[in-house]
Amino acid sequence: MTAQNTDRHRKGPITLRGSQRPTTTTDQHLLEEEGPGEWVHSDPWRVMRIQAEFVEGFGALAELGPAISIFGSARIAPDHPDYAKAEQIARGVVDLGYAVITGGGPGIMEAGNKGAKECGGVSVGLGIELPFEQGMNEYVDLGVDFRYFFARKTVFVKYSSGFVVLPGGFGTFDEMFEALCLMQTHKIRMFPLVLVGRAYWQGLLDWIRGTVLDHGLISEKDLGLLRVVDTADEALDVLRDAALRQR
Repeated sequence: MTAQNTDRHRKGPITLRGSQRPTTTTDQHLLEEEGPGEWVHSDPWRVMRIQAEFVEGFGALAELGPAISIFGSARIAPDHPDYAKAEQIARGVVDLGYAVITGGGPGIMEAGNKGAKECGGVSVGLGIELPFEQGMNEYVDLGVDFRYFFARKTVFVKYSSGFVVLPGGFGTFDEMFEALCLMQTHKIRMFPLVLVGRAYWQGLLDWIRGTVLDHGLISEKDLGLLRVVDTADEALDVLRDAALRQR
């Protein structure tokens, strides 16, 4: 063995030399260590957990069939008009032959799952680990919990044929703009993205159509990626028309 090879330590696909050479092997670290469990929080272990989230999410929804995702605030109470509107949209989505996917939590998400479940549809929840929300709502029939937002959003996009977005906060905006960006950059095929509640969304739309477009930061055709409606029936009409165009 040459001096160069003696100085080299192979750790799977990684080559380590000099001060980077470890004093123990990976197997030794795995089989002999009896200290605290900090290793489960290391970046390589996180990669494995991220991989596992994708595998679990893809496996759980692989045979789901066409689905529509319904987004909106977790803070909407069951007696709020938007809760009833989300229920109505979910029932209509099932009548169109789709499953319903939500974030699995309370508020608008619960309303979407409730509407789907109570009319015999498939009710899916993609939950996320958060310090202040109450876990999966009782109307979810197929639920997957995620640690990582980006893994969860990937599953939303992969298994959705359209997004219906009711009033919500930063999380709702994040999901909406994620879909807009992916469609604008042709990372995914075009699908209907419907904003429900003109009064709620109008300020944002005015800013996009005014400030953002006027600065040349989007094109006129990008505005066509969004549809805004006021009623559940109008939202369902957009989804119905999109489904007919895809056939």
